[in-house]
Amino acid sequence: MKFSVFIPIVFVFIAACTTKVPTTQHLFNGHDLEGWYADVPAADENPDTTKSFIIRDSLLVSLGDPRGHLISDSVFQNYRLEVEYRFAGTPGNCGVLVHASTPRALYEMFPKSMEVQMQHTDAGDFWCIVEDIEVPNMLERRGPKEEWGITEGKKRRILNLTDDSEKPLGEWNNMVVECVADTIKVWVNNDLVNYGYNCSATKGRIAIQAEGSEVEFRKIDLTPISQSTPFQ
Repeated sequence: MKFSVFIPIVFVFIAACTTKVPTTQHLFNGHDLEGWYADVPAADENPDTTKSFIIRDSLLVSLGDPRGHLISDSVFQNYRLEVEYRFAGTPGNCGVLVHASTPRALYEMFPKSMEVQMQHTDAGDFWCIVEDIEVPNMLERRGPKEEWGITEGKKRRILNLTDDSEKPLGEWNNMVVECVADTIKVWVNNDLVNYGYNCSATKGRIAIQAEGSEVEFRKIDLTPISQSTPFQ
């Protein structure tokens, strides 16, 4: 009798010890751009053009110009992406792209993807870049349905859910993007700022934009997950 009770206890103990805990990947290592490559159209004609992405004081810096993207070598699916960023000077535009695939699919610049906006005062907006997504209150947040689209000239912007979630200029913002199956959730400084479903893509590369403004990044971490954080 004692023996039969002992076996399940040992089994549970072994199972607990062998269960894999998701490992967070530091996509930015604080030293160089290992694991990333730049796609900057201006460099096609002039390979010696100024770099759009540099390392400065252990920070990844998007200089804003020449415009383009820093794209991960790896493809990711079902993850929690945590980014800490701030505008280094005059506030402006930038973004994190998820599910990035075909390069230069929009305006011969933007890779096919879903953009999570970082533009000052608009952090958390979705921009559809030859991919699509649905959100609650689509008409209110995207405009007239007949104008929706995912290519040039269409209403590709989907407004976020909150105002004033960003920190004052010069302070670090925390953005979390959870992509699980065909859903995307976004938090800015712990505020849920967007939620989408039925996304037309479920995996792809991660990309950081150079889009006119200097932005500093001190963390870009990715953790595999099997389900997204429940709504509070």
